[in-house]
Amino acid sequence: MGKKVSIQGYEGSFHQVAAEQFFGKDVEVITCATFREVVRVASSKKESDGGVMAIENSIAGSILPNYNLLQKSNLKVVGEIYLQIRQHLLVNPGVKLEDIREVHSHHMALLQCIDYLEKHPNWKLVETEDTALSAKHLQQHRSKHTAAIASKLAAELFGLEMIAPNIHTMKNNYTRFLILQREDNAVEAQDPNKASVNFHTDHSRGSLARVLTKIAEGGINLSKLQSFPIPGSEWEYSFHADMEFEDIHQFNRVIEAIHPITAELRVYGVYRKGRTV
Repeated sequence: MGKKVSIQGYEGSFHQVAAEQFFGKDVEVITCATFREVVRVASSKKESDGGVMAIENSIAGSILPNYNLLQKSNLKVVGEIYLQIRQHLLVNPGVKLEDIREVHSHHMALLQCIDYLEKHPNWKLVETEDTALSAKHLQQHRSKHTAAIASKLAAELFGLEMIAPNIHTMKNNYTRFLILQREDNAVEAQDPNKASVNFHTDHSRGSLARVLTKIAEGGINLSKLQSFPIPGSEWEYSFHADMEFEDIHQFNRVIEAIHPITAELRVYGVYRKGRTV
C-alpha cells in the first residue's frame, strides 16, 4: 500500500508529479488549497504519512512564507526533488490547433508560454486558479474550442491529448520540493549528504561571519543561506542554511562547532541531495 501525502493544488499538479517521483506511482495525494493546509495535514497522524511542499523556483526564487511554515511546524525534511517544469498544450481527443479559440491556465503558466502563445494572436488567454484544474475542466466540458496548459500527468489523468508539448519559453525552469514527514514517521536516508538547518546569532558584531567561517572550515558547501526577520525583535534575523557534505560525521562536527556561537540552532532534516527530474 502506497504512502498518503498532502500536496498543494489539484490532482495532476506539479506537486503530485514530485510526490510520485519520490514515493512512487502508487502514492495517494491529499489535495489542499493552501500550503498552510499542506503542513497541517502532513502533521496529522490520522490524515497522512507526510507532505510535499514547494520551497523555491529557479526563476521566481524562494517561497518565503513556506520557510516560515516549516519553522513553525514539527515536520522533518526527509528528501527533496528538483522538478523541471514542463508545460504542454492539452486538448480533448480529436481537437486540432485550428479549432482552438481559448487557452485556459494559471497566469504564471500563460506567462511561461507567452512566446508560443503569441504565435496564435487569435487565441483568447483565460487566467484560472490552477493548471491542473484547467485540464480537469477541459475534460469535463468536452469543449472543442478550448485548450489548457498543464502537466503531462494532468493529460494522463484526464484523458487529454498533448497537441503541442513543451511550449514553455524557459527550458531551465526548475522547482525544488521538500518531502516532509512527522518525526515519529520520518524515513532515515541512507548515506545522507545534505541537511537543512535554521539558526540565529546573538546579534553581536561579526557573529554571522564566525558561524559561516566554522562551516567553511568544516569543508561543507553552503548551497543556500536565506535570512528572515525574527518577529518581535529589533532587526534580528534567523537564517535557513542548506548544507552539503560528504558524510554525516563531517556534518555532525560542524554542528558541534557552531552550536556554542549560535543563540538557537535547529536541524530540520538530514537527507540525500535531490535528483533533477
